[in-house]
Amino acid sequence: MAGADNTDLRNDVRKLADLLGQTLARQEGEELLSLVESVRLSVREGQQDEILNKLTDSQTISLVRAFSNFFNLANVAEQVNRSKDIAAEHKSEGSWLGKAIENIAKAQQDGKDFSTKDLQNWLDNFSVRPVFTAHPTEAARRSVLSKMTTIAQLLEQPESQIKNDRLAEAIDLLWQTDELRLGRPDPLDEAVNSIYYLDELLLETVPEVLAEFVNEIKKLGINLSLTARPLRFGTWIGGDRDGNPNITAAVTKSAILLQNAHFTRTMFSHLDELRQALSISTKLAGVSKELEKSVEKDLENLPEVEARYRRINVEEPYRLKATAIRHKLSLTQSRHAAGLPHFPGRDYKDTADLLKDFEVMRSSLLSNNGELIANGLLDRIMRSINAFGLTHATMDIREHSEVHHKLLNQVLGGSSAEILTKQLLEKSTPVLKDLDSPSDNCFKTFEAINDLIDRFGPEVIESYIISMTKSANDVMAAVVIAKIAGLISLQGSDSFAKIGFIPLLETVAELRSADKILDELLSDKNYRKIVELRGGIQEVMLGYSDSNKDAGITTSQWEIHKAQRKLRDVAMKHSVKLRLFHGRGGSVGRGGGPTYDALIALPWGSIDGQIKMTEQGEVISDKFGLPALAKENLELTLAAALEATVLNRKPRQSSNDLNTWNECMDLISESAYSSYRALVDQEELPAYFYASTPVEQLGNMFLGSRPSRRPDASAGLESLRAIPWVFGWTQSRQIVPGWYGVGSGLKAAREAGRSDLLQTLLKEWHFFRTFISNVEMTLAKTDLVIAQRYVTTLVDPSLHKIFDQIKVEFDLTVKELLLMTNKSEILGNQPILARTLQVRDTYLAPIQLLQISLLKRVRTQKQADPLLARALLLTINGVAAGLRNTG
Repeated sequence: MAGADNTDLRNDVRKLADLLGQTLARQEGEELLSLVESVRLSVREGQQDEILNKLTDSQTISLVRAFSNFFNLANVAEQVNRSKDIAAEHKSEGSWLGKAIENIAKAQQDGKDFSTKDLQNWLDNFSVRPVFTAHPTEAARRSVLSKMTTIAQLLEQPESQIKNDRLAEAIDLLWQTDELRLGRPDPLDEAVNSIYYLDELLLETVPEVLAEFVNEIKKLGINLSLTARPLRFGTWIGGDRDGNPNITAAVTKSAILLQNAHFTRTMFSHLDELRQALSISTKLAGVSKELEKSVEKDLENLPEVEARYRRINVEEPYRLKATAIRHKLSLTQSRHAAGLPHFPGRDYKDTADLLKDFEVMRSSLLSNNGELIANGLLDRIMRSINAFGLTHATMDIREHSEVHHKLLNQVLGGSSAEILTKQLLEKSTPVLKDLDSPSDNCFKTFEAINDLIDRFGPEVIESYIISMTKSANDVMAAVVIAKIAGLISLQGSDSFAKIGFIPLLETVAELRSADKILDELLSDKNYRKIVELRGGIQEVMLGYSDSNKDAGITTSQWEIHKAQRKLRDVAMKHSVKLRLFHGRGGSVGRGGGPTYDALIALPWGSIDGQIKMTEQGEVISDKFGLPALAKENLELTLAAALEATVLNRKPRQSSNDLNTWNECMDLISESAYSSYRALVDQEELPAYFYASTPVEQLGNMFLGSRPSRRPDASAGLESLRAIPWVFGWTQSRQIVPGWYGVGSGLKAAREAGRSDLLQTLLKEWHFFRTFISNVEMTLAKTDLVIAQRYVTTLVDPSLHKIFDQIKVEFDLTVKELLLMTNKSEILGNQPILARTLQVRDTYLAPIQLLQISLLKRVRTQKQADPLLARALLLTINGVAAGLRNTG
């Protein structure tokens, strides 16, 4: 939030609210503006029912849109003010990276047992990779987000009449833009949404962030080579097949082509800047023979280079080289779009081939008094290319473990360990015929991976994720299919592994078996050979969402924490480098929360210079929607991962203390789990959940291409995905996944005489403090007064006992949290944030009360009235904007 008095933020919100009011009066008439004000005041006084019950359907839609747009504008104001605060904080306190470097330097001075050589080695292999997934929880359309970006950019400008006029114009356009999607986006629509952010990051943010990173670590005596890749980007969009029949091999290929086209277009901006800057004349500065020959060869191979450039830049070889690179990039894109083979000298085979051309220029500059230029603009561009690659982001492929076994049952007659081992070492490959459609689609994906790697190089797809991994055999099944498709060969000196394999551990049972699964995998000499062929790195993905749905937030978070320790120890035992991939969602119930705190709270040694994290849903626009926020979020992620790598390599507590803490956390988890399962195991819970939330409307929101249910859809909760599970509870303000069971767990510890120990955990244990902080935030967003309206109006009285149970646990959780933290109210030490949420509730209440009324009306109709259905979906959008959270 903004500074101590929050004045700037309040002024911006007031300005935007006034402009929105003028828009309402202009577009819809003074009556709507008066209605909005009447409802807002009546909610404050608790007299809103009389007004809301008299609304026409048309008035309902206009009213919901007005409040929703207020939230959209308030969110923009908060983002802009956050970016201003960041600038002020950095000016007075330094950047995240600067502080991390200071902490490391201080540790060195204090005699920590690591040398500059150790630092150099860690940083040469350091890699942080945000992985963008589709937007299954982003309620706002791209068209709305782009309008909000425009408003944010205008807010950042100095006060003027022109600024205010343009703000008014942008808000009018926002009002006239439909918030609802006309249909379900296909995977390529989702890819475009994600690529928009990648474009902006490559264009502006990443060159700055990497330049700062390189300069900061020089303070530690470290020079980062140009081949190092401290920051990279990944994507699942077009590659996440798990439960999404819309992701086919053809879609994967199309998504990669789309990414390549966007990378090329964005790089043109950098090359135009380079051509403008590198006006170095051979009359005034020397040039290497290598560059001269390279330019000469380019001009021979590229008749497309305009005669004008050949003439006016004849004594400016760097400009000619940059022009040639631009043409070769364009030809590379055209070649891939047409499916043609690589033409050496005219296009680029892969990212390394592209970088060679830049290296020719760089070497020439370094040899001819151009060090500052070589280490400036050219360095920034080369490091950015390394971060993104020709395809803008490295794609991960994901598929459910059962799909692989079904395929192998058809091909090999089974998928036991013996059958898999035999086939893996077999020189010949079986003939694939008469596969059913899911198996055929699966195998075609492996073939597409092979084709894409051959066409784009090894970075286009590096990893294959096996979701719902329950055993080492689940991973080996995918390995054998890869072998049949030509991606793996273990035949003597000709062995190769074009991709690596990632077990995804999603439920508590698998998290508890994490060490056994990894140990069995790494003990298999054939699999271990694959790991060696992949550089000795084994990646494991941790699923936050499904484990939370399975066991509740306390047990989920604790089991994930313990699994990381076990995986770390197994990797050390086998002398393998572990890369953990955190499948975090946006909401706390799906592993969300402040990134810096989350990374610092991870177990020692679990970030050994390598980490991947999903970025998804509304979190992407929140983190990367504005350049200042994008820079902040990338810097703090790099800083936290760097600190954890260097300073968190050994236990931070004594073994006795840790054992005591573990026992306490086990006790808390056990009681929290019992409480949570007592809720979700009730036969009536599915009926209660569907009745008390608008989750059934999720499919009509067209949030993403993936169905909200798994293929084995049923009326129960088992087949419901984690996202709609969180979505429903959040919309109705019950937010069960974010806190339920915590109170029972803390009470059990307190009654066992651990009150003083809880205070110690809160003060000294990063994991526990971060966990409690996230729970507290969720409790603050929970509103059981509003929730009770949903229950009273929509739920059969026989099921009200479930709400009573939820309320008892909520009250207990608040009570235990306040007892432990010695506070009088939730967010008691964050008054500005508490006030912000309180103000939002004033505007949220009418939207939620209208949602309840609309749900009741829609559910009584055999076929929902289109106008009512539209109004209902708009309320869902409005609540999402108001809470800044969907799922």
